[in-house]
Parts: sequence; C-alpha cells; structure tokens
Amino acid sequence: MGIDLSITALFSQMAAYPMLAVIVVLVILVTIIAGATDAPNAIATAVSTRSMSPGAALALAAAFNFLGLIGITTISAAVAKTMFSMVEFRGSPHDTLMCLMAAMIASIGWGVFCWLKGIPASKSHSLIAGITGGAIALGGAGAVVVGEWVKVLEGMAFSLFAGFAAGWLIVRFVEKVFATCDRRKSNKACTVIMNVCAIILSGLHGAQDGQKFMSVALLGFLLSFDYGYNDLAGVGFPLWLMVLCSSAISLGTLIGGKRIIKSVAMDMVKLDKYQGVAASAATSIVLGISTFMGWPVSTSHCSTSAIMGVGASKNPREVKWNIAGNMVRAWILTFPCCGFIGWALASLFILL
Repeated sequence: MGIDLSITALFSQMAAYPMLAVIVVLVILVTIIAGATDAPNAIATAVSTRSMSPGAALALAAAFNFLGLIGITTISAAVAKTMFSMVEFRGSPHDTLMCLMAAMIASIGWGVFCWLKGIPASKSHSLIAGITGGAIALGGAGAVVVGEWVKVLEGMAFSLFAGFAAGWLIVRFVEKVFATCDRRKSNKACTVIMNVCAIILSGLHGAQDGQKFMSVALLGFLLSFDYGYNDLAGVGFPLWLMVLCSSAISLGTLIGGKRIIKSVAMDMVKLDKYQGVAASAATSIVLGISTFMGWPVSTSHCSTSAIMGVGASKNPREVKWNIAGNMVRAWILTFPCCGFIGWALASLFILL
C-alpha cells in the first residue's frame, strides 16, 4: 500500500495532530530565514568583484535557489536521506511529533541566541543538533544511527579543508591561465565564468538547505501516520512540498539578501576578478561533492573556506585567520548546546 503524500492528507493529519501544523510553519519560517541569510553567500563573490549588480545577483539567486532545489532533488536527495537516517524517533505519533517540534524550536532559539551574541553558527548544524537531541530524549542514545550521523562530521571537515585547498590550488591555476592574456579580456572572461558559478552555487544551495528543511516537514508528516522507518525507505518528496520550500528560500533571498550580500567576501580579503573566479569555482566543487555525497554542509562555511584559501595564496597575512577559529568554536558550541536544548525541550513536551 502506497503512502499518501498529497496536500489533502497533510491537512487531514494536521487536524488530528495540531503540532504537525506547528512543525510545518516552523519549517517555512526557518527556510525563509535561510534564504535571507545563507543564499546571498552563493553570489557574494560575484557582487564584491563587481561582476554582477546586487539587484541582478539577488534575482538570480532567488530564481536558481528555486530551480536548484526542485531540479537537483529530483535527481538526488542524498542530503535528505542523511537527515532521515541519522536518528530514529521511537514512540507514538504524538510523542515523536512533540520531540520533532521541540527540535525545531531549539534550532531556531539557538540561532537567535547566536545572532544576538555574534556567534557564526550554522542553521544547518543547529537543525541537526536539535533533531539529534529530540530523538535522544525519546529513544536514548540508541536513537542515533552512528553510521549515518558520521556523515555530518565528514561534511564539516570536508567543507573546511577541501574548500581551503581547492581555493588555493584553483587560484594558482587561474593565474597561470591568464598570465599572458590581456587584462581587459581576462576580466571579461572572469565575469562570465563567475556569473556561471553564481548560478551553479545558487542551485546547489537550494538543494542543500532545501533538502534539510524539507526532510523535517516530510518526516513529521510521515511519523504522524505511525509508519516505521522501514516504511520510509525510498519515499520521495511530493512536488507541492518542493515548491513550498523553494518558494520560501527565494522569498527570503529577496527580502533580506541585500543586508549581507557583500559581507562574506569583503570581510575577509579583497578579491580581484580572477580570485573571485577561483573562490566561486572552489565553492561550487566542494558544495557539489557534498550535496551528491549526502553530507549536510553549510554553504557559507564552504564559501568562507574557499575565500580563505584564495586569500592565503595571495598573501597569508591578509587573511583573517580568526574567522576559521570562529567557525570551529561555533561547531564546538552548537552541537552540544543546541542538542541539549532539543533534548530538554523534548523531555518537557513529552511530560506535558
């Protein structure tokens, strides 16, 4: 018997389990926030090197976040599979939904706290930590599927080290390619390449973040039917959910993107056009590999690492190395703190 994933079935389950409606609303909100704060990172380098105007870049990011989420998810939902498989919510539909709702609240609450304190925490990592804490509250440490959860750690390490290495190597290659070329022609070529990379990055960001947040909404929907995890294997995303989340990312990008569109590249090191090409290409490669390998990573962390690698190749002293330290400190804080909050809220909600 197939699983009914229609929007009509969703509203039916919402009537039976009001907390499912809360989960869906929270997913939409956090997806909009991700679009406003993370999606501009994909086109920040193109703007900071004046390859694209801020208005055009935001419109491009909004469009290709939308298309990328739907298109790439149709081909591969590897990131979503990791999100589904890294923990198991064991309990009644009511308890599992309460724990999942607690995880979302923990993730959003931690994100607001970090924003107020200036901690560069990733919404992706806080979501993962909150869900893990919520699952442990319901099923103990055995609820964590170590073999799948380790992909989170692999993604973190890969985004940091591979991003830096790719940025370093690609900028050296680009320098050799354009060494004997006319500067004006080189800049025109770099502008075209960087704009193409911006399109690719926007699509990959849509798939990465969209699959994370969609997986929470779909997981809550499916758990409300009391399906076992074996029943969830191979379940795909319904089109209405992909359109809903991709629209939320695009809306967030258009609403809040202008405030931070330049911060990622210009805060760390000033880049020339050829360096922007290297940073964008490196970020595209790292994010693309992570997406198809099923590693949930932060787009901003991939971009930051690549830009640092490019900057270090130019002059290591010009790079603000403390940014990498801030990223690591954020990782160290986010997982235990947000996980504990998710566990505590889930434990409380189950008792109520």
